[in-house]
Amino acid sequence: QVQLVESGGGSVQAGGSLRLSCAASRYTISRYCMGWFRQAPGKEREGVAVINKDGSTRYADSVKGRFTISQDTAKNTLYLQMNSLKPEDTAMYYCAARSDYYCPLSLSLYNYNYWGQGTQVTVSS
Repeated sequence: QVQLVESGGGSVQAGGSLRLSCAASRYTISRYCMGWFRQAPGKEREGVAVINKDGSTRYADSVKGRFTISQDTAKNTLYLQMNSLKPEDTAMYYCAARSDYYCPLSLSLYNYNYWGQGTQVTVSS
């Protein structure tokens, strides 16, 4: 069974940085499309950044220029480097993965089959 385990969340002040990690097991990240999503209290889950096996990426407008998605295939781990954090970035962050080779680089959560448990990011002003 595919497992995705996020880590790296925490509390930071506005302007600070965090790096989230998503370790995958029983799943080879280099073959598929993966992404980061987030959900703030009372809001719907939204796509933050996605990456395909070729390294192509797509970002939500709200994080462009501040967040960077990357992957380390040797460690089978997905990352999200978050810089210049803002209070509105506060949310639970989830790692997600598709179960097939087709990768539309979609920020829609409905295109992803596997989900981690999430890691909390809190940004104070």
